[in-house]
Formats: sequence, C-alpha cells, structure tokens
Amino acid sequence: MEHKKTYNAKELKTPKGTLLIEGPVTPEALASYEFHHDLTSFRPPAKQHKALIEIAKLPEGRIIIARRGEVIVGYVTFLYPDPLERWSEGNMENLLELGAIEVIPEFRGFGVGKNLLIVSMMDDAMEDYIIITTEYYWHWDLKGTGLNVWEYRKVMEKMMNAGGLVWYATDDPEICSHPANCLMVRIGKRVDAESIQRFDRLRFMNRYMY
Repeated sequence: MEHKKTYNAKELKTPKGTLLIEGPVTPEALASYEFHHDLTSFRPPAKQHKALIEIAKLPEGRIIIARRGEVIVGYVTFLYPDPLERWSEGNMENLLELGAIEVIPEFRGFGVGKNLLIVSMMDDAMEDYIIITTEYYWHWDLKGTGLNVWEYRKVMEKMMNAGGLVWYATDDPEICSHPANCLMVRIGKRVDAESIQRFDRLRFMNRYMY
C-alpha cells in the first residue's frame, strides 16, 4: 500500500500565544525544531524527540506537531501497531495506531490536543485507514491534572471524538483489565468491508473460548 502524506496546517490562538499545528512533518523539519523539556509523559524529552524523528522516517509514520516558534509543545503520532500487541497480528496494511499524544502542561485546556487530531484528519489519505488508539489509565497524568480516572477518560474521549475516533468494544485483556481503559476507532470512508471484518476478528479474539 502506498502511504500518501499531505501536509496541512492551522493556527491556534491561545491565551499563552499562537501555536502552529502542522503535519505530517518531515524527519528533517522535526530535527530542526527544539523539543520542549516538559514533554516527559513517555520518556525523557531528548529520547522522545529522537523517537519521533524515527517514526517520521517510516513509510506509514505520521507526526503532527504543535509549535510555538521553533519549539514543539505538543504532538501526536500515527504508525503501525507494536508487533507485541494483538492489533499487529492481522498484518493489516491499512490499520494505523494513534500511538501517543502529548501537550505540555502550560498549553493544556486550550484545545491543542483536539486540534492536533483535527489537522491529522485533514489529509484525505486518512480515509483509507482504520485508525485505532488504546487508552490505558496508567498513562494518564492524573496527578498533574487533579482529575480522577473517569473525569480524565471523559476528557480523552472528547478529544478523540474531535478526530472522529469513537469507542469500540473489544476483549483485549489489557483493555479489559480496568473499566476506564478503552479502545477508540475511526474507520475511513474508503476502507473495504473485508478489512472491517478482519479488524473485528482482531477486536474479539477470545469469542470462541466461552
């Protein structure tokens, strides 16, 4: 499958200044920007910056960023699911995972995450994919936000809805291990019925056990 990537951008005015939301960005552009030191949710900032550059080099990899001047203050990643997860078992070329989304504390609450997803879906090529994201409560910044798991889950769902992702049922053990965890999905307009059936089989792999 050919992974077409068309650059889109929009300005977002916030009380802390105007941000440019843009992408998919090239590895070269990513490397040229500074990575904010508060982007620490997944790994130390320098390592995460390097990881994003590597993702941008992948044929299917997409990185959408929010930046203030030359400084990246938020991002979202799309790539094939981790080989260790069930979602990769179908070897589906048209299944992408929204792997990470992060915004620095200074810019939270201004719709940055929502706009990262809106810009991501401006590319018509996204209609060729099934996009999934797995939400696990242990990745959430409950301490920093002061929210409980259910409040945070509500915020995450609302943000994902902005990108057209909605809740889907699954019997994945990790997702089922806590009621706040969830699978969210966006099925593009041009995804064929056979791909949707294959995806449904990945969602419910344990159905014959009962």
